[in-house]
Amino acid sequence: MKRYPTDLADNHWQVIQNILNDTRKRKHELKEIWNALLYIAKSGCQWRMLPTNFPKWQLVYYYFRKWESWGIIEQVHDEIHEIARQSLGKETSPSLGLMDSQSIKTSSMTTEKGYDGNKKINGRKRHIITDTLGFLMAIVIHDANINDREGAKLLLKNAMYKYPRLIKIMVDQGYTGELVEWTMKIFGWVIEVVNKVVGISGFNVLPKRWIVERTFGWFNFQRRLSKDYELLPCCSEAMIRISMIRIMLNKIPKNKI
Repeated sequence: MKRYPTDLADNHWQVIQNILNDTRKRKHELKEIWNALLYIAKSGCQWRMLPTNFPKWQLVYYYFRKWESWGIIEQVHDEIHEIARQSLGKETSPSLGLMDSQSIKTSSMTTEKGYDGNKKINGRKRHIITDTLGFLMAIVIHDANINDREGAKLLLKNAMYKYPRLIKIMVDQGYTGELVEWTMKIFGWVIEVVNKVVGISGFNVLPKRWIVERTFGWFNFQRRLSKDYELLPCCSEAMIRISMIRIMLNKIPKNKI
């Protein structure tokens, strides 16, 4: 029986369990640890405020840091990404990516942050690439004072070797310059800059580019992501992946699991 809307349904847990392939007996089932992590990501509560019907917060945090450092959260995310794409009639590897960044405020304890003079935000940047479904392909968290072109280089390196079918990445006008030639030379990917429609002032929806903006919108509905509360950038990336795991599982048709 589900206690919270974020609790994993049995079929969703089966997907994660198959990826983990860990059948060792424990006092607390791994499903309960995942339920706790999903609850934190959605509700935004502090670790110490985790409801008592979950395992102790210290144990949940232990698994969070362990799975983050061992790459298990990333592995689960990436494999569910492939499953979700297949269930929706797509190839497991996207051929088109969409790249953008989002400057976000941080808590006072947060390390490794900077001031984005363009957005007037003191914090970090979330730099992401999504596919045409809005699912996360790659992410890097860096200081907000690093410009988009330099941050993109860090991000593109994270996507290397993961997507053999990737040909083109669409970006906005903030990624012009030598980044286009650098990307083609290093990765063989085409960077296509999407310009605003001439003659229309203010905000206008750009072809395909709205998809990555929608993904940032999904982040805003996860209260833990409304601000960067994590001490370390790697923990911020892990919390975003946890949120995306739930989003992707909910997108898979029930008859495809």
